[in-house]
Amino acid sequence: MEKQVVVAIASFGMSGQVFHGPTLKVDSNFRVKLILERSKTLSQSMFPNARIVRTYEELLADEEVELVVVNTPDEFHYEMVKQAFNAGKHVVVEKPAAQKSSQLQELINLAKSQNLLFTVYQNRRWDGDFRTVQKVIKEARFGRLVEFESHYDRYRTEITADTWKEEPDEFSGVLYNLGSHMIDQAFVLFGIPKAVTAHLKVVRTAGKVTDYYDIRLDYDNFSALLKCSYLVLDPGPRYTIHGEYGTFYKSGLDGQEDLLKAGNLPEGEDWGKEDADWWGTLVYNENDEQVEELVETLPGDYRIFYTNIFDALRKNKELLVKPEEALEVLKIMEACVKSNAEKRTVFL
Repeated sequence: MEKQVVVAIASFGMSGQVFHGPTLKVDSNFRVKLILERSKTLSQSMFPNARIVRTYEELLADEEVELVVVNTPDEFHYEMVKQAFNAGKHVVVEKPAAQKSSQLQELINLAKSQNLLFTVYQNRRWDGDFRTVQKVIKEARFGRLVEFESHYDRYRTEITADTWKEEPDEFSGVLYNLGSHMIDQAFVLFGIPKAVTAHLKVVRTAGKVTDYYDIRLDYDNFSALLKCSYLVLDPGPRYTIHGEYGTFYKSGLDGQEDLLKAGNLPEGEDWGKEDADWWGTLVYNENDEQVEELVETLPGDYRIFYTNIFDALRKNKELLVKPEEALEVLKIMEACVKSNAEKRTVFL
């Protein structure tokens, strides 16, 4: 049996409590030794045997720690990841891995020069609905792909006080938050687009940061449309895929986040399974007749991410989320910002 990977978590806010913490807790291949909480002790209930430290320097000084999870606000990712590499630590960083592609390229080069693992927490590659979309597109029963449309809509009229996510700067707002996931999903499906056209807006009353985007990624023979708004009270399908001979619709969001927020641990064979009421619908022509059928949603499973991290560190397996992929995603996001600012299509 391979030796456990000793982990330190660099913060214990929402991502630590909901995503990284629960998965690391149930995976016996990992041992969380240190957690950085500058003033609180929230992690004690989940990790009673872990030690709380008050500074990042103390966390990095522990020689037993192999892997550092950098899950702090976006603006700190670049410096904290660089510090971890300079301390000889492997790194999992929250998305986006850095605010600028030039910073991320520097981090990739530094990790390679020191032979350290570097990956980005793109957990929504393992949403059940997205895994199902991958299967549907691969099977292509609707024929040649014509248009792919993805939505991540919410209804939040309030402006949350005292949070970095509502502080206006060039990197705040939904593009660098939810957009990191949606553009990554499009990249996984289709690769680098030929051109990007983006519209970014503030739609909430008294809003200060981008809370709406409409992004068009153009490929050779089809387009991928990515949309997000904080003022959608009654959302339509999460995914709509049109092919030459049919259409696939999928509504609802993967349920893992809500389960984790409610305090459930990601355990058991039924984890991530979706109720049949939310399964997608595939409509297509076959022998001059229209056929409609339900498509069972594949189970979502965020645990796969850390299983792969262990396999990469202990069994020399290939990373499922490569930092070079995160770099391409960040470049697409930068093209979105440029397209919106210059009111034009940006060609890649």
